[in-house]
Amino acid sequence: MAANRRFPAPWRVEEKTESFSIVDATGFLLAYVYFSDSEQRASVTGRMSRDEARRIAVNMARLPELLGAPVAPEA
Repeated sequence: MAANRRFPAPWRVEEKTESFSIVDATGFLLAYVYFSDSEQRASVTGRMSRDEARRIAVNMARLPELLGAPVAPEA
């Protein structure tokens, strides 16, 4: 089933100057999550802090494994 996926796992996070990028196993860029290290600039641009952006990017990169996880039966 994994071979049929359009964006094959594993996905990885790469840090850039002012963003984190999420890339699939073939190197295809899936998303950017932007951040700003300057609080003043962050408030003007509406960007997240570096730590907030990293946490979101890491969780986005985990999506393939979460989607492939078995679903627990409802009680």
